Amino acid sequence: MTTDHRPRGANEYRLQRLRQGSLHGVGPAQKPPRPDAVVNCGWGRVLFGQTFATSQALADAIRAEGPDRRDVAFYVRDPHLVLANAPQELFLDPSNTYRLDLATYRPARSRKKSFFIRRLTNRADAEAVNTIYRARGMVPVPPEFFWSSRDARMTTVYVAECSETGKILGTVMGLDHALIFDDPERGSSLWALAVAPDAVQPGIGQSLVRRLAEQFKGRGLAYMDLSVMHDNTQAISLYEKLGFKRVQVFAVKRKNPINEPLFTGGQGDDDALNPYAKIIVDEARRRGIAVDVIDAGAGLFRLIYGGRSVACRESLSEFTTAVAMSICDDKRLTRRIVERAGVVVPAQMTGGTPETRARFVQDEGAVVVKPARGEQGSGIAVDLRSPDAVETAVSAAKAICPDVLLETYFEGEDLRLVVIDYVVVAAALRRPAAIIGDGQTAIRDLIEAQSRRREAATGGESRIPMDAETERCLAEQDLAFDDVLPEGRRIAVRKTANLHTGGTIHDVTGETHPALINAAIAAAKAIEIPVTGIDLMVKSPREPDYIFIEANERPGLANHEPQPTAERFVDLLFPLSLPAAVRQAQTRSAGKGHS
Repeated sequence: MTTDHRPRGANEYRLQRLRQGSLHGVGPAQKPPRPDAVVNCGWGRVLFGQTFATSQALADAIRAEGPDRRDVAFYVRDPHLVLANAPQELFLDPSNTYRLDLATYRPARSRKKSFFIRRLTNRADAEAVNTIYRARGMVPVPPEFFWSSRDARMTTVYVAECSETGKILGTVMGLDHALIFDDPERGSSLWALAVAPDAVQPGIGQSLVRRLAEQFKGRGLAYMDLSVMHDNTQAISLYEKLGFKRVQVFAVKRKNPINEPLFTGGQGDDDALNPYAKIIVDEARRRGIAVDVIDAGAGLFRLIYGGRSVACRESLSEFTTAVAMSICDDKRLTRRIVERAGVVVPAQMTGGTPETRARFVQDEGAVVVKPARGEQGSGIAVDLRSPDAVETAVSAAKAICPDVLLETYFEGEDLRLVVIDYVVVAAALRRPAAIIGDGQTAIRDLIEAQSRRREAATGGESRIPMDAETERCLAEQDLAFDDVLPEGRRIAVRKTANLHTGGTIHDVTGETHPALINAAIAAAKAIEIPVTGIDLMVKSPREPDYIFIEANERPGLANHEPQPTAERFVDLLFPLSLPAAVRQAQTRSAGKGHS
């Protein structure tokens, strides 16, 4: 095979191929590639640069990008000439291209049992894929595209489905260049690889890549290319492990709001903001609201619109009073305030002696130990059933706060409800960190791998601690860090479901029981806090039974895709930043008595 991987202009390309013949056994009589080849992928178009006769024609085609799409011109031989045609509109994509030689590729020896790979087949699949795309900051696809707007052989979409639950865990898209534009090199490419941030099964991304490679190899294609951001070290490591090699291929994109960080280098300190601050800042900028980042590391910024200026720390704004903050800060006080409003709370004791705590455990059966003040799950131990375990947990909690609480343990799931302006805008189950065995890897390494995935998916905000609490959780299951789990066995490695300790979040907004919605609103009104995250323990989000856990004065709004949490937060701060038609519709609804 030639060592020159640079795509050529259409005329030069055709002459070269006709003189030399195909590199893959087709003689000089082979027809040339179709000119101006473009394929719609739903999230945007891929334009094959080597099929365009001139740089002007390619530049014009890129500039025809539709709204809210992310087009990419791939295999651009002379990117400097393309950019020169529209320097204010186009930019060179800061991605690298990697190639897998399908002639030497060897399929995996074994298949995963905890999930399987299949083609996308229905609307539910499409909606699940879009949920993953949104969670990964990717452009969603109109669902009808998957079965009405594409050629299923030219464009292949695979999904990974959980063998146990049927949930879609990941997706990948592949393009067959030979079918799209009669590619003489018989190439293919991989696009839009994405794994759900809350997936715990190991090897999902690798399995999707392998399945696509096996399909294209079976068709007799020569190679499979992909484009990856130059600093995405985790993805690059996966591709290199599978045998991909770097090749010199350029891509050009059109400047648009989606691509803005790629051609501007971000907005100064914006890149240093955590995901909970950045989601709000991004929404503000989309509305033309000025942003002044005060301290990126602390998530502090000021929003300015018209005559109003509001300082925020993530979702905590000047609209939340110091009194409301102090109520949320002290879990004992929070409990008393919401209980008076009719919210159901667990039995509780503060401090005490080892003897009184032992009696409390005996009376309640199982308890939770937590510091009276604290956040992000620090110092919390759940489902303790013996005095010795309680005393160990009390010592750990005192390291966070000298005042320690014991509460009745309510077995169920952790439900977070985000209340903004006394309306529930999102509800999500928070599940503890878990892993699934593969029959080969030690628990310690499975936890590390899952931590890396959670960390990458949350901008560094979520990681599973390898601490005494994780060790205790394993010991209760007669396991240790160095044990190997049988393939397919799933275990929880933490009892608490906090995001910061590796927990995952699952949207249930559309199925939450009205009693739970009403409890969250009642708690927020009792505290008099305009933005809060109310935590309840529930048997099911579809059932009315619950126990109040706590109220958070600074809920993470970036954890609730696809719900519009950031939009509702900015609506609260700057109602005049809404389009006039939306304001009028809200006014009409309010006049009719709707909430």
